[in-house]
Amino acid sequence: MKLFKSADLIRKSKYISRDLSWLRFNYRVLDQAKDSGRTLFDRLRFLSITSSNLDEFFMIRVGSLYNYLDYGKERVDYSGLRELPFRRKLLDFAHRFVNDQSMTYLNELKPQFEKNGFNILRMEELTELELKKADGYFKNTIFPLLTPMVYDSYHGFPLMMNQMLILGVVTRTGTGDLETEKGQERLTFVQLPQNLTRFFELTRKEKVLFVPIEEIVRANLPKLFRNVEIESANLFRITRNGDFTLEESEDIDTDFIKELQQGLKTRKRGRVVRLEVEPNASPLLMSVLKERWMIDNGNVFVINSLIDLKGLLQILKHPNFRGKSSRQPAPVAPLSLPEGADDNLFEYLKHHDVLLHHPYNSIEPMVRLLEMAAEDPHVLGIKQTIYRLADDSRVTAALLKAAENGKHVSVLFEIKARFDEERNIREGARLEKAGCFVIYGVSKYKTHTKMLMVIRKEGEKVTRYVHIGSGNYNEQTSKLYTDVSLLTTNDVYGHDVSEFFNVITGHSQPDDYEYLITAPKDMRQQLIHLIREEVRNAKKGLPSGVVMKMNSLEDKEVIDEIYRASKAGVPICLIVRGICCLRPGRPGLSENVEVRSIVGDLLEHSRLFYFHQAGQPKVYAGSADVMVRSFDRRIEALFLIVNPQLKREAISILMLNMLDNQNSYIMREDGAYIRREPAPNEPAVNVHRDFYRRDEERLAAATPEGLRALLEQQTQNNAATAKATKEKDATAEIPGEVCAADEDDSDTANGLGETAAGSDTADKHGAQDAVVYPAGVAEGEEGAPHLPNI
Repeated sequence: MKLFKSADLIRKSKYISRDLSWLRFNYRVLDQAKDSGRTLFDRLRFLSITSSNLDEFFMIRVGSLYNYLDYGKERVDYSGLRELPFRRKLLDFAHRFVNDQSMTYLNELKPQFEKNGFNILRMEELTELELKKADGYFKNTIFPLLTPMVYDSYHGFPLMMNQMLILGVVTRTGTGDLETEKGQERLTFVQLPQNLTRFFELTRKEKVLFVPIEEIVRANLPKLFRNVEIESANLFRITRNGDFTLEESEDIDTDFIKELQQGLKTRKRGRVVRLEVEPNASPLLMSVLKERWMIDNGNVFVINSLIDLKGLLQILKHPNFRGKSSRQPAPVAPLSLPEGADDNLFEYLKHHDVLLHHPYNSIEPMVRLLEMAAEDPHVLGIKQTIYRLADDSRVTAALLKAAENGKHVSVLFEIKARFDEERNIREGARLEKAGCFVIYGVSKYKTHTKMLMVIRKEGEKVTRYVHIGSGNYNEQTSKLYTDVSLLTTNDVYGHDVSEFFNVITGHSQPDDYEYLITAPKDMRQQLIHLIREEVRNAKKGLPSGVVMKMNSLEDKEVIDEIYRASKAGVPICLIVRGICCLRPGRPGLSENVEVRSIVGDLLEHSRLFYFHQAGQPKVYAGSADVMVRSFDRRIEALFLIVNPQLKREAISILMLNMLDNQNSYIMREDGAYIRREPAPNEPAVNVHRDFYRRDEERLAAATPEGLRALLEQQTQNNAATAKATKEKDATAEIPGEVCAADEDDSDTANGLGETAAGSDTADKHGAQDAVVYPAGVAEGEEGAPHLPNI
């Protein structure tokens, strides 16, 4: 049997690994933290985001991988690798990322702290007066909250909380009642309180000093461990598997909320999938932790900088630095909603459709419509789907007010929204108590669509005011996420949305919608049909083209259809923020496909789908990505934009995204991303700034012909760009799937991605030990000092 290196298998596959693609997205976020053109405070914000992203990745994606192991199921990655070589590849890539993350902190950001008015210091770097204040904080605030938990033959292994900072303290008894206890090593765990801030804050002249809480506790350990010798005290942090799937039941007596709450408890006790620890940790500590949690070296991340970089957000929130991060301009009025028209939205929407593009347009018109509906005596009812809400949500307040005023209020609260489950259960109960009809999700499916319908009696008829979009009903995130939504009283939308609500709240079987494409009904098939229409037009010599903007592209059936369209000569632009499993620019497969990712000040969240249709384009927007879960396991909706003016606005959005040269990364065939730089004499285009300007000239150019010409131009440039960037030094790139180190790896796999049989180097969990070196210390360098660089 012919054996292949895993690097060869990855390279030859026509699909990019989903999980490696996600890690490359986090590299693009890290690239923002490396950008010297940004303020230090913006760079710290992006660095903290990479830490938060990586936490979720290990909880969910790596957690999911271990679910397969624990249940004895086989898993093959998109690239064709089976579990063992894929897990090694994934963890090796994650180690490289964490190393780059720490080096960015230590070498690029930390040296700038002092000149920006603050610093992060250890206890030994404080003055005598500052030490007294820190010790006082320990005595009065920290000490009462600490509970040392010894682990020995008399005391069981304590439960350690997910993502909590913990000190592993090794002590040695000097004397004891029993001779056998003399000199005995003991291991004790001290979990640091999560309800305290990451840093203790001090001032030194005009500078702010931040002292990590673990440094204060470490310096005061003798007050916790009296009459014993403290040999070592090492900080560590664990990440547990947070991916749980509810067992769906057809039993109508099943208490779905109780099942979900039970599932949430499993997150607290889930399998440990990552251990972050300081350099040179005690051998006793490491031996106990690895054996207890059955983790391999590949899951151990030695951090030579600050463990849990999310804590850096505390610096940004300090009063001295609150205004130092870049701020978004004030929202502008929507092109389709003149100033003052929202004073009487009911009247205006009877005659006009409105397209909102957040955050450039405020979410206020939607919130205002809901608040007006709650008070309006002619409103009979409100129906809404809710996925994520803001704190102190005005949406919830309006629904409560509507119920109080006797309106019929039906709310589908998706309580399976990851990490918002408890909040949604709580908010749903509030609405239910107020008299709203609350549906807690749909069995077997996650309701991800965003819809609102207000039913109002107007004379002899009833008018349905519809809002449908790509973003959550969340006033806070609407200022940070780019989304598209529609406000309309068009009867066809009203009929389709009414039918859709009947399907998801009852047991109605859907008719064919006129303006909606829905999942799990037939969204995949409808999108494939639209792509095939472009292929037919291309073969007839008619103008064709596809532009898709989404968060993730992962569904193989749609990817294969895009490959066929490319081979037929259809020019295709895919604007994919995160995961992209399609491989662009491969000769004979995808040379007519460009993939770009936009990462910058705002989180790209809108979904737009453009099909040229020989010059009579169809443009859809909505909640769905091109993913298996969106098509098969979620309730989603895309809506057709039929209003000619709004269609032009949507085309304008896509064209500016295609022209952006400040936040865009172009994906190469090997999976690497190259930052898009302006050509000589090319004007700077920044989507995260330019949409705040009402540009009539830009809107005038937003025609099907204009977009098609741009598509053709970019397709022609792809080959030349790919050739030039392939030879470019990798310093400005987001790494591809296969790095230089992978060329010499010892993993071999057969054509199906199976590891070579009979390997005696694999441990009991199937993974060979990966090389582990401190993050922030390059391979081959001397080991790091005992204490981390903070």
